Amino acid sequence: MHDLILKNSTGLEFSMRLIDVLVLLAAGHLASQLLFNTSLDMVSPIHALLLYFSCGLAFLLFPQFDLYASWRGRSMASLFGRLAATLALVVLIGVFFSFLIHHVGALSRLWLMYWYVISLIFLVTSRTLVYSTLRYLRKKGLNNKRVVIVGYGQAGQEMHKRALQQDWYGYEVKGIHACASEIDTDNLKDPAIAQIHKLEDLPDFVTANRIHEIWIVLPMSASSQLHDLQYLLRNALVDIRWMPDIFSVQMLSSKMIDFLGMPAVDLNRPTSSGLGGIGKDLFDKLFAFIVLTLLLPLFVAIAIGIKYSSPGPVFFKQPRLGLNGKKFNIYKFRSMQVHQEHGKVTQATKNDPRITRIGQFLRRTSLDELPQFINVLIGDMSVVGPRPHALEHNEIYKDVLGLYMLRHRVKPGITGWAQINGHRGETDTVDKMEKRVQSDLYYIHNWSFWLDLRIIAWTAFKGWTGNHAY
Repeated sequence: MHDLILKNSTGLEFSMRLIDVLVLLAAGHLASQLLFNTSLDMVSPIHALLLYFSCGLAFLLFPQFDLYASWRGRSMASLFGRLAATLALVVLIGVFFSFLIHHVGALSRLWLMYWYVISLIFLVTSRTLVYSTLRYLRKKGLNNKRVVIVGYGQAGQEMHKRALQQDWYGYEVKGIHACASEIDTDNLKDPAIAQIHKLEDLPDFVTANRIHEIWIVLPMSASSQLHDLQYLLRNALVDIRWMPDIFSVQMLSSKMIDFLGMPAVDLNRPTSSGLGGIGKDLFDKLFAFIVLTLLLPLFVAIAIGIKYSSPGPVFFKQPRLGLNGKKFNIYKFRSMQVHQEHGKVTQATKNDPRITRIGQFLRRTSLDELPQFINVLIGDMSVVGPRPHALEHNEIYKDVLGLYMLRHRVKPGITGWAQINGHRGETDTVDKMEKRVQSDLYYIHNWSFWLDLRIIAWTAFKGWTGNHAY
């Protein structure tokens, strides 16, 4: 029974295409009622003509954008985004059609907007209902796809775990091929999962067990096995997915791009690059300008306190590494007596005699960091990012911690994921620095504008103080 829906996939696709056309028609008539308070037949004929033309176009165009392909295992948000973009394309072509027949002047732009929004809401709702039904059936054991996993290292085990946990996608692992170093895994002892000892046995197993998909999850070093698999599976009429074992390579990203006409993978391109990075940069500068404007009286009060507590400048500056290793001078309120480092930077410690009385308060509350909004405004830093370390510390830890320097693939920040998770202040041990670096790399890999806002909010309520800030 679980193959019944699969066998009728062509009929299901055709039915969904008809449903989409009916949805577009209904949305067009509803838009007319809402806007004109009358039926579509009673307004300018271009509206009905454009609606019927666009419905026919959608019937032909929607399949070309994979809107009826299996979305099993993929994000629904990406489907809805593709649906919105394709519908917008249909609308634009419809408008161009009305321009060609010299009736675009009679077309109501507001009706067009109503129709687009209502259509999108209806299409998203109908697909949500369809996929919710399919997910329910899959959780009940229907409409499942049988899978073989080739390669059972860390990535292979992760794929198996996700198939079990996210059972609404309907993937059932029936066989596993593991190398000698992976045979002690607990999942391989499950009697319901066959262990395929030789690659040569894979084609017969696929046929005998009516397998639907083969997931190849081998490390990148196993290129010879990939060639063997390609030959062995040349006659297998099933979906074959290759998921490189990215856990075997330490990197910031794994985005596939087209480079000089060839597929390439960016291994250390930060998530915040591209359009997202531009938005982040604009937000940083606007946020810094507002903070500097609002806190100007506080800056004056702190400056008077510093000058009163000890002789010397109000600001302290020190070279740091910024984006991609570019040097810049970081600004802070001076919290120590003026002294010479003699070529070596010594981190502040508890009860450090160099710290002034007002400096203790500034460092404990992190108010000494406020001048770094000047660094943000001039583009050297970001509001959120890895904290910049002294140059001497970079030289020490870049050879001790293998991924340390990847922190400098983004702009350093005033606050960051490490700071709100308690990894701030003195880093007198390698373990402390390692935890900070891990937090920084997590932030870089998982960056989003929403994550930045969370960190800023958390810093405002909690992140300015800490037991390890001296």
